[in-house]
Order: sequence, then C-alpha cells, then structure tokens
Amino acid sequence: MKIPPHFTRIGAAAALAASLFVGGSAVAQATQSAPPAPVAQSQSAQPAQGVAAVGDICHSELPPEAHETLDLIEQGGPYPYPQDGTVFQNREGLLPDQSEGYYHEYTVETPGSDDRGARRIVTGEQEQEDYYTADHYESFDLVDYAC
Repeated sequence: MKIPPHFTRIGAAAALAASLFVGGSAVAQATQSAPPAPVAQSQSAQPAQGVAAVGDICHSELPPEAHETLDLIEQGGPYPYPQDGTVFQNREGLLPDQSEGYYHEYTVETPGSDDRGARRIVTGEQEQEDYYTADHYESFDLVDYAC
C-alpha cells in the first residue's frame, strides 16, 4: 500500500512539531531532511511475479504422473516416498524468496526410472501455488490452473 503524499507531509509536519516541542532543533532539521519511512507491502494472493527463473505451464499440459501427485497432495497423502511433503529449501533461489518452511516438495514418478527421478511438484502456501520441475530444480514452471 502506498501512502498518498499529503499524508506523508502531515506525518512529517507532526514529527517536526513534536521535535520542536521537545526542544531539539537538530532533531527538527534531521526530521525535515529524512525521507519518509518505507511502508510495508501487503502480500497479494498471487505468487511473486517477475522471477526470471520461473516460467508457467498449463495444468492440462502436465504429465499424467504430475496430476497423480497433485491429487495426492490435495488428499493429504499417503505419499510413495518418505521425502514427500518435506520442506523445500529453495537453495537454488529460483522460486520467489520466502521464509523457511514456505515450500514443500513432492515426487512426480518418472516411468522407467530406478529411483525418484528428477521430476517434482513444489508447493507454496498460496492457493494453487504449485511449481513443476522436470529437471530436478534447474528450472520451475508455475502451474496455471486456468488452462
């Protein structure tokens, strides 16, 4: 939320009046030249935009195994691997920066693979904030549920 300029001027004038009342002319000068304090931005319901490392993929274009994984996530499990549902650290820094514990990862089965394979779904805390990676965290696509 951005504060309209007239509120900023009123806030600065009030601070100046208060500092003069206390008797500090140096404080008054510092108050006059100091820029207004930054205002905290509210988080939108959408994940952060402008992250170059994140593309998008239509829900309908996901492989069938990704749909199975998303269904399991929606149901709360049970998951085929013990690592599923654990915190994803975002060490690569490709997803929007969030606090630890914000993201969780889940295996997307890879047909013919002897192990978990490279495909994952990483979920965020926002509604339908699901990221798909087919290359083990080298790139991510935000799942677009509208297509």
